Amino acid sequence: MLDLGLTGKVAIVTGGSEGLGRAAALRLAAEGAHVVICARRKDVLERAAEAIRQVTGVQVLAHPADVTRPADVEAVVNATLSAHGGIDILINNAGTSSAGPFEQVDDSTWEADIQVKLMAAIRFCRLVIPHMKKRGGGRIVNVTTVGGKTPAARALPTSVTRAAGINLTKSLANEYAADRILVNTICLGLVKSAQWERRAKGDLEGYYREVAKRVPVGRVGEAEEFADLAAFLCSARAAYITGTAINFDGGMSASF
Repeated sequence: MLDLGLTGKVAIVTGGSEGLGRAAALRLAAEGAHVVICARRKDVLERAAEAIRQVTGVQVLAHPADVTRPADVEAVVNATLSAHGGIDILINNAGTSSAGPFEQVDDSTWEADIQVKLMAAIRFCRLVIPHMKKRGGGRIVNVTTVGGKTPAARALPTSVTRAAGINLTKSLANEYAADRILVNTICLGLVKSAQWERRAKGDLEGYYREVAKRVPVGRVGEAEEFADLAAFLCSARAAYITGTAINFDGGMSASF
């Protein structure tokens, strides 16, 4: 068994109530990490935390928050510090797909997407990095998309905000490598998640079969597979990996 060296580490996972965030939180908890999850809906968040507790036996802290609000971001970080005394891992996962033709995307849509996908990550990073320095290092994983590298038509504003997230990742990786704070991004392709389930309108398996035709490996990715990759990047085994933008897309993207 590969020991990831995560026992006792303290992790914050944003957007942790469903889908990819919940899967990542479960994987980290199963490895022995102390996990704090945040999301807007308190009831959904609490159910996720309890489910992870039941599976892993780890006490997961659920902190309701709207990551577009600076005060909420600060509250999550403060709650984590109060409960665990430090922070080792941050997974910036919060965000949903927002895509449309350029002429139909108004200012409010642009501003909302920038807040949830870019500014939330910036604020969390700015708050946790000083505490990671005190611990002698840390891991940050920003969740973006392959569209941030190779944007498709009618994919705004997501393709722009995700490109900014990739740039943020590389910038922070370069700046904080000497502090042993490693920063990477996972660029998603088509991966099973709660937002896709809501769009499927009842025929989820049929929906996944249809979109899988666009994926070279012939299927949509699993949330648990994403969680495995995220946990590895957060682990002691990934100590020489930073500043990378890893495609998690079954070969779908034209970019490396």
